[in-house]
Amino acid sequence: VQLQASGGGLVQPGGSLRLSCAASGSIFRLNVMGWYRQAPGKQRELVATIISVGNKNYADSVKGRFIISRDNVKNTVYLQMDSLKPEDTAVYYCKYSARGMDYWGKGTQVTVSS
Repeated sequence: VQLQASGGGLVQPGGSLRLSCAASGSIFRLNVMGWYRQAPGKQRELVATIISVGNKNYADSVKGRFIISRDNVKNTVYLQMDSLKPEDTAVYYCKYSARGMDYWGKGTQVTVSS
């Protein structure tokens, strides 16, 4: 499975960005896709996940500001990020999990700064 993420960039506090991650290869019908992030000097942490049947999970720090969604036909997961804060600055990684296997994308930089 290969993951291609896009949509990162530089945004001012309070702004919005939308990340996309397309999965290709041997995609299982039942899977979990999600976003994680890693800030400098910190461990990688969960941002949000969504399973193929639609159940979603969010980190407390992004609830009410971020929305995860997916298109199962395109095997693509999205992360709409609103009301961005400087503490959201990190490299964001896409993850695909199925049948006990995890696959990671290369990451996309999100910088929130004025």
